[in-house]
Amino acid sequence: MRAENFKWRGGDLSAEEVKAVKRGLHTLHTLETMAVNIYKFQITRKPSELNLQLTAAMGNEMTHLQDFLIKLFEYGFRPSKLRFLYWIVGLGLGFVSRLLGSKAILKTGIWVEKKAVRHYDEMLKDIKWDEETRRFIEKDRADEEGHLNRWKKLLKSG
Repeated sequence: MRAENFKWRGGDLSAEEVKAVKRGLHTLHTLETMAVNIYKFQITRKPSELNLQLTAAMGNEMTHLQDFLIKLFEYGFRPSKLRFLYWIVGLGLGFVSRLLGSKAILKTGIWVEKKAVRHYDEMLKDIKWDEETRRFIEKDRADEEGHLNRWKKLLKSG
């Protein structure tokens, strides 16, 4: 990434629109923090297809986390002070589902990704985003849908 890829955003928005953008970016950033930890704590040392897919999903969620952290700073915001709570929830969901086995891991992934897609849809519908930020959100939403479909397929295949 180069400095010329970044710019200040939100100067053309009303105070109410800025508040909505801040709330939306905080929501997306904290939920991605949780998602990274869910996958991180589901991965075991065993070389398996599931662990490979979980690692890929974790890496993808890390790019989303980066996307939203950058957007927060471009809008002049800081990450939520409560994001550590989402880190802890992610640890808990990931670790407990790992203890319960691969079926629980996949069901947790399906549940989390369904909620993620719904959140992304709401954010895209309800908030006035600049075009570049909207494209990031649409791309990340498509990734979440891909995770959802992957976990459903793996659960179905047994």
